[in-house]
Amino acid sequence: MFIRNERSVKEFIRYYPLVSALVIIHLVLWLFIDFLQLPLAHDLFNWGVGNNYLISEGEYWRLITPIFLHGGLTHALFNSFSLVLFGPALEQMLGKTKFIVAYFGAGLIGNIAALLIAPPSYSHVGASGAIFGLFGIYVFMISFRKHLIDPANGQIVMTIFIIGLVMTFLRPGINIYAHVFGFIGGFVLAPLVLTKSVVGFSPWRNVRRQDDHSIQFDPNRWNKRRISPKLKKNIIWVILGILVVFGILGRFIR
Repeated sequence: MFIRNERSVKEFIRYYPLVSALVIIHLVLWLFIDFLQLPLAHDLFNWGVGNNYLISEGEYWRLITPIFLHGGLTHALFNSFSLVLFGPALEQMLGKTKFIVAYFGAGLIGNIAALLIAPPSYSHVGASGAIFGLFGIYVFMISFRKHLIDPANGQIVMTIFIIGLVMTFLRPGINIYAHVFGFIGGFVLAPLVLTKSVVGFSPWRNVRRQDDHSIQFDPNRWNKRRISPKLKKNIIWVILGILVVFGILGRFIR
C-alpha cells in the first residue's frame, strides 16, 4: 500500500492526480517564494500565512491557505514526501471528491483549533494538519474497517504515526494544534468518507489492460534506447533526495 510501484513519474501523476497536484503546488510555491524570492510571491506568502489575529479580523481564507505554504525547502519536502507515501492509497480508495473533503477538512479543523487555542499573535504554515488527517483515516480503518487495510500496513501506519506524534511534542516550531486536531479531524471525518462503496487499495486497479493481448513483433525494438524500469521508478526519489540535501545545507549556509 505504501511502496510505490509506478514505473515513471508520468504514471504516478496519471494514477494519483490530486496528490501530484498538491506536491507540485508545494514545490512551485517554495521555488517562487524562497528560492527565487519574487516580490509578488512574497506578498502571496504574507497574504496566505495563517495568523490568528488577522483571521479573527475576518480574513477567514487564512484557515485554508496555510495548507499550501511551507517554511522553507525542508518543510515543503518533508510534507510532500509524506503525502506521496500516504496519499495515493486514499486517493484511489476514496475517489477525488471525498479525498479532497477529507484532506482539506482535516487541515481546516486543525487550523480552527489553532485559532481557538493559540494566542492571537500565533502564525503558522504547512500541510501537516491535513497529512495528520490522513493518519486519522488510516487509524479509523485499523480500528473499525479492518477489511480495508491489512495488518502489515496497519503496523506501518501506527509506527510512523506514533513517531510523528512524539516528534510533534519534542521538536520546536511545530504547530501542535494542527497535528493533534488534524488527526482528530481525519478520524471524525473517516466514517463519512469511508462509505460502503469504498474498497481496499490495489495497485492492480491502476493497470490499464491492453485491448490486444496478442504478441506482436516490433522490427525497431532493438533500435530503441532502453532505460531500466527500476531506474525510472527511482528517479523521483533521487531528485527528492538531492533537494533534501540542498535544503539541509542551505540552512547552514545562511
